[in-house]
Amino acid sequence: MTRDDCVSLPGFLRAQPDGTLLSVKLQPRASANEICAPLGDEIKIKVTAPPVDAAANEALVKFLAEKLDCSRGRVELIRGHTSRHKTMKLHGFKPGDILQKLSAGAGRA
Repeated sequence: MTRDDCVSLPGFLRAQPDGTLLSVKLQPRASANEICAPLGDEIKIKVTAPPVDAAANEALVKFLAEKLDCSRGRVELIRGHTSRHKTMKLHGFKPGDILQKLSAGAGRA
């Protein structure tokens, strides 16, 4: 049994065999890029980019990659390309690692 098996996960994280799914409510055109509080089964993330030509989606991928200290290739938008409610696949990450990094990096970037 791993450490992640013993930890109760928040609703916005779901473990997968090859990574973790992260449920996000995205707020584009914010004054700053930042991670906000969880909202039910999603975590709210604000980005400064507008929701035009996938700019907000790309900003979200870049922001999460910076917070998780990984390449953009490990952060994939798998659901919600035209919605504010998104599902991100974080390749090669365990849920506990993501919780720790997002908590440490919460707030503005």
